[in-house]
Amino acid sequence: MRGLLKKVFGDGNQRQLSRLQKVVDEIEALEPEFEKLTDDGLRAKTEELKKRYQDGESLDDLMVEAYAVVREGAKRVLNMRPFPVQIQGAVAMHEGNIAEMKTGEGKTLASTMPAYLNALTGKGVHVITVNDYLAERDSREMGQLYEFLGLTVGFNANSMTKEQKREAYLADITYGTNNEYGFDYLRDNMVLYKEQMVQRPLHFAIIDEVDSILIDEARTPLIISGSASKSASLYQHANSFVRTLKDEDDYTYDVKSKGVQLTEEGINKAERFFGIENLYDLNNVTLTHHINQALKAHVSMQRDTDYVVEEDQVVIVDQFTGRLMKGRRYSDGLHQAIEAKEGLQIQNESMTLASITFQNFFRMYEKLAGMTGTAKTEEEEFRNIYNMDVIAIPTNRPIVRDDKADLIYKSMEGKFRAVVEEIKTRYQKGQPVLVGTVAVETSELISQLLKKAGVKHNVLNAKNHYREAEIIENAGQPGAVTIATNMAGRGTDIKLGEGVKELGGLAVIGTERHESRRIDNQLRGRSGRQGDPGVTQFYLSMEDELMRRFGSDNMKAMMERLGMDDTQPIESKMVSRAVESAQKRVEGNNFDARKTVLSYDDVLRQQREVIYKQRFDVIDSDNLREIIEKMIQSTVENTVHSFTADDDEQEWNITGLLEYLHANLLDADQIGEADLKGKDPQEMIDSIMEKIKVKYDQKEEELTPEQMREFEKVIVLRTVDTKWMDHIDQMDQLRQGIHLRAYGQNDPLREYQMEGFAMFEQMIESINEDVARYVMKAQIRENLQREEVVKDTQAVSGDQASEKKKVKRPYVKAESVGRNEPCPCGSGKKYKHCHGR
Repeated sequence: MRGLLKKVFGDGNQRQLSRLQKVVDEIEALEPEFEKLTDDGLRAKTEELKKRYQDGESLDDLMVEAYAVVREGAKRVLNMRPFPVQIQGAVAMHEGNIAEMKTGEGKTLASTMPAYLNALTGKGVHVITVNDYLAERDSREMGQLYEFLGLTVGFNANSMTKEQKREAYLADITYGTNNEYGFDYLRDNMVLYKEQMVQRPLHFAIIDEVDSILIDEARTPLIISGSASKSASLYQHANSFVRTLKDEDDYTYDVKSKGVQLTEEGINKAERFFGIENLYDLNNVTLTHHINQALKAHVSMQRDTDYVVEEDQVVIVDQFTGRLMKGRRYSDGLHQAIEAKEGLQIQNESMTLASITFQNFFRMYEKLAGMTGTAKTEEEEFRNIYNMDVIAIPTNRPIVRDDKADLIYKSMEGKFRAVVEEIKTRYQKGQPVLVGTVAVETSELISQLLKKAGVKHNVLNAKNHYREAEIIENAGQPGAVTIATNMAGRGTDIKLGEGVKELGGLAVIGTERHESRRIDNQLRGRSGRQGDPGVTQFYLSMEDELMRRFGSDNMKAMMERLGMDDTQPIESKMVSRAVESAQKRVEGNNFDARKTVLSYDDVLRQQREVIYKQRFDVIDSDNLREIIEKMIQSTVENTVHSFTADDDEQEWNITGLLEYLHANLLDADQIGEADLKGKDPQEMIDSIMEKIKVKYDQKEEELTPEQMREFEKVIVLRTVDTKWMDHIDQMDQLRQGIHLRAYGQNDPLREYQMEGFAMFEQMIESINEDVARYVMKAQIRENLQREEVVKDTQAVSGDQASEKKKVKRPYVKAESVGRNEPCPCGSGKKYKHCHGR
């Protein structure tokens, strides 16, 4: 059916390529004219194009000439002439799409064209890479080209001071990592003075390895947190208890979901161990949580697969790239449970001050573009979430690599024996081999087997990724054997050494299939670059995790019935198709999970944007009196209406209103019962506001205008930051328990949106009330200074969330409070006049 549709309507990607080729032809046609320009003449083109943009021409109008300028500059400075296919990719990127360009096709050079063109606006271009090494290398190498053409280049690193960062961001084109851009955005929205901000408004970003950042790490929140102390003893007690448990008898473990559950016997053991009557009593909620996390740490979290222990620290291993994720911690106490399991010092939990996911951070740019070797399998997600199309750019030379069918063995032992045999054979004839593994422990196992077989090799995994680029660059030399965890070494080319082509090029051996087809395709793509020969093959076993998750038992039984032993692999297209369909299922599940996370995260995103805008307005404003008066007005209106809510005037609580005003806003001699009696609510509000303005004027006279303005900023910033921090915490609590609403036939997402909105409204009211109280009642000190709400902050990219330090108060609907009872919020008002309105 699909083939028939293609015949009738044509291939969408092919149509895009034909359109791009027309633009490429226009750019190519300018080559003779631009070759005649002197270096100064070529450089003058930059100023000319900038002026034309200022005079009203669009970037699309300037693209053909701008790309011709960069192409000519690259020939002169870098001694590299972009191929037509690279220019196709460059056009696709300027249009805000993803150019899928295979490994070795020169993505870095292709990105210089859209970066140059969009930098002509003067608004800044961010080129984003996955690690500091690549960002620094590209800014240095491509920087020569930009500087030759009269543009400035910056490099943004974690180790820089604010001044250095500000300078990097003021450059026309800035290179850096995704983490650093995200953290700088969060830090900028926590500063106390406008001058401390480093970023300009987010204009255009080109993301290298876009699938890694926008798909694999999409759910990773960047978190600024402040540390706080919490007792470690409960983690240690829970750990001691879990060590006494036996598999099957005391707990059950589901491989597919990685879920661990105590059995009835396990629950009885827990009650005896901790001397309690009922483990699931409300008083034991914290204990139950700690036991569950300790169980998870022991049963489902494997050392050297999910994490490594380095310098007495538990460091998470990224399941997609095999890289160490220093600074990242598992959420909800799991990290502490692993520390207890490994006998390490238990680190303090911390409190989130600000956070954002990559999904939401990158959607804030006016325009986004990307490049990678593998994105087509996730095209639907890129289109739905980021509004980017994936355009598969053809290779400059045809791919002649031989992708062999998978070999499937009965057991892991048989598979690894065959892998080592294959490596040894190729090593003896001098052909370089790259071995891809999914886990750290697999790479170490193969390394041991190769040592026994006398095969010299390099291991590149999370434990030694500082030599990553050097090891990968030499992986194509004769006789080189390199074991790499997944896609370690992304962004670094493997160039073939002398005589390697004649030996068949680089041989890539995959030791198991990853749950994402993209990762497998990336491993394959390391071989056969730029028309080089190469060979790839995956070795699987019926005991591999992906095979076990999708029912390999039947096939294993069939192999045994046929009397097949471990030396005889099945080479079957049917099995390979089954593996691929399993991968598609997992990818679909992961996409749904990311979409769900985004739907929830969007609620907080809208709130974050409101708070950050309000915060910036405060920092940027010369005089906050008008803003503060509106906040006071809002508080006065809410208060008056709550005390005069009854239709019957006799029921109005004027005494209560006066008590509130005396306690929070005005002195007893400034307003009395006579000022309020016999007036309707609006007249009361007007009267109160008049007196508040008089008191405000008196405060202004006590100080210099500068001191008063600074006092206002101190109060507003401190209040907003404190309330926002608590709100993030509350929203996290709400989020963690919201799925239970599904049992009551309620849609959890809708409930989260409604309650999240109600909580936000409540927070805004609370901010207004606190600001009003502090401004009207606080004694103003002359040496007042703005202070951070929490000192000793740290930036970590958290796994699903940062740890929380505070005792949590779940947000619940107060349905059981009587209308005439005191409101549970502690305001002192009746419930019907406060949160029962």
